[in-house]
Amino acid sequence: MRIRIVGAGAMGRGIAQWAATAGHTVELCDVRPEAVTEAAGFVRSMLERAVQKGRMSAEDAAAAVDRVIPLDDPWAEGPDVELAIEAVREDLATKTEVFGRLERALPASAVLATNTSSLSVTRIAAELKDPTRLAGLHFFNPVPLMRIVEVVPGAATRPEIPPLLNALVESCGHRAVTVADTPGFLVNHAGRGLATEALALLEETVTDPAGIDRIARDVLGLRMGPFELMDLTGLDVTAAVIDSIWEGFRHEDRLRPSYLTPNRVTAGLHGRKTGRGWFPYGPEAAAPAPEAPVTGDPDRPVHVVAASPAGDADATALRAALTAAGATVESGAQPSAGALVLVPVWGGTVASAVAAHGLPPGRTFGVDPLAATGRRRVLAVTPAAEPVAARDARAVLTRASEGGEPFAVSVVRDTAGSVAQRLLASIVSVSASIAERALATPADIDLAVTTGLGYPVGPLAWGDRIGAARMLELHRALHATTGDPRHRPTRWVTERAALGLALTDPGTSPADCVDGDESSTV
Repeated sequence: MRIRIVGAGAMGRGIAQWAATAGHTVELCDVRPEAVTEAAGFVRSMLERAVQKGRMSAEDAAAAVDRVIPLDDPWAEGPDVELAIEAVREDLATKTEVFGRLERALPASAVLATNTSSLSVTRIAAELKDPTRLAGLHFFNPVPLMRIVEVVPGAATRPEIPPLLNALVESCGHRAVTVADTPGFLVNHAGRGLATEALALLEETVTDPAGIDRIARDVLGLRMGPFELMDLTGLDVTAAVIDSIWEGFRHEDRLRPSYLTPNRVTAGLHGRKTGRGWFPYGPEAAAPAPEAPVTGDPDRPVHVVAASPAGDADATALRAALTAAGATVESGAQPSAGALVLVPVWGGTVASAVAAHGLPPGRTFGVDPLAATGRRRVLAVTPAAEPVAARDARAVLTRASEGGEPFAVSVVRDTAGSVAQRLLASIVSVSASIAERALATPADIDLAVTTGLGYPVGPLAWGDRIGAARMLELHRALHATTGDPRHRPTRWVTERAALGLALTDPGTSPADCVDGDESSTV
């Protein structure tokens, strides 16, 4: 296939390398000729590096370099061009001008594709004489390494174009997901679950950014915590994406931005690129402060109480883990005088458990059951907590099971669901709302998020690991405890919990029942 790429910046040159390596002829052009020269040199250097690392042969690299053809005029006639990909700056007027000129230069059979990450594909196409020939083809940076591409049909896109683009992407070694033309498309939309909830937790002073990041990494298994990720991406970029998606979905509560970001963006605290974001960077930056040492009494007796009948299993699991680690775990119905009381909370608060069960407020603490299988546990303290008792509870929870390394223990402010549950609930809830709107299939949602965001498992599959019924219990408890509509259960989770379906199951649609395979049986 002969492909013309307009825009020789980071994205354009990455797409050129990707397409040429897969065997396609690439016309690389830009309104700045020097940018084309630089981009062609960059592609050559990257392919040479691949040869040095043994990832491709010298012959294959040389052939790929030869397939990159610098073009002086982006608007030159291109009778043999089958696909044109625009990779210019994120500005609607600029992109519509590019496509207007390409429409005149290329044959009517050539497909036009925009690499926009935030603009409406339909709006870009609307200025064309033939809007049916344009679709979105959203790559991620760096293109050769980020092996996921969003194929985004606009409202007028011809139906045969998305399958064609999907096949092209897959034949070049990347994975393709078809996504509705909505704000943020799929990956950026799904990623809001983590960032917005992390900011909400910080608003509530549950713990600091480093503390939230530790829990995200060590309990949920994320490669980077949300604040590390914002600093890497740039808070200016993250804040703009959060705001645009929230506004695009007409102020959907689940996507609500935080008041914390505007002032930081104005102050230039954008992250790594400015030397300071949520954390400092550069040679002069202070090293991260270590976690406070454990100073309490690990032998103080503990009493474990279920916050509700539904929490009996969590309480039993915590008792067993602490007993196996050598802790003194009481077995009576009531805690003894001086014993620490540990309550595994699921969507609720320690304060509510204290009031409901008449527990001693000074020595009752919450424990997140999500942390029980990781190397970090999370201890929630209320304003009534006795500091000495809290230090002892932390020491008890550091005990490892079966002779392993001691647990790290994060101490956080008591809040509904604690930190890890809140982050996970939001990740699952935002992706479930994408699925219930039919903006993408469950399989594509999970594929896009694991590939594009590096999560250890897709959001819907993650929810299935917990269980649809238990996820619904979490969402309902968060909603009831906080009254915040951002936590309201989605129809997707509610229905699947009621019907015994997996969150990853697309289910039966009305269309399936109108003109389906009559040979199937129930």
